Amino acid sequence: MHFDAFLKYTPKILNVDLSATHAHGKMAPANRIDLLKNIDFNTIKPKKAAVMMLFYPKNSQTHLALILRTSYNGVHSSQIAFPGGKVEKNDIDLEQTALRETHEEIGIHPNHIKVVRPFTEVYIPPSNFMVYPFMGYSENELDFSLQEEEVAGMVELPLVDFLNDNIVMNVVMQTSYAGAIDVPGFRVNEHFIWGATAMMMSELKETLKLVL
Repeated sequence: MHFDAFLKYTPKILNVDLSATHAHGKMAPANRIDLLKNIDFNTIKPKKAAVMMLFYPKNSQTHLALILRTSYNGVHSSQIAFPGGKVEKNDIDLEQTALRETHEEIGIHPNHIKVVRPFTEVYIPPSNFMVYPFMGYSENELDFSLQEEEVAGMVELPLVDFLNDNIVMNVVMQTSYAGAIDVPGFRVNEHFIWGATAMMMSELKETLKLVL
């Protein structure tokens, strides 16, 4: 989709009722759904993080920015994610967290991002984080500057491919919390996007389909 056309639709997104339970459920392994039913968040007190679902023009076509995490000894090693990270004490709110972390990780200054709205938070059991996604866009083509300690590369997903249901599939995976299970996700080139990022992408995709 041409980026100018995409911009004309973005105000309508503010009026969409988010389909969190339905959309997240499409990308959540069955055992994760069962796990969430029995969690007492007041007891476990999850840490907070925020991410930016950032759209931008590339060769005049609308793209969505994703990052490839570096390889490290942790549960999110080498995974595809949205730019973002944990809340710091100087952040005035979760939106600022998403903007600050996006600047730190991929070099896009907050002044170049227009935040459209927050989306529904997603809980990540292995790391005990509650992640709050925000949708935003930049009106200009982007020159990414990666934080090498955390970001190994960019995955630039064309909107037309994101909206194509053929990229949705199930893969048997070895997870950190349930062994080998059937996992739904998005196939983007050589990458398989699953877990919390796929759940956020699912709600984003369902919302966009209502307005585009």
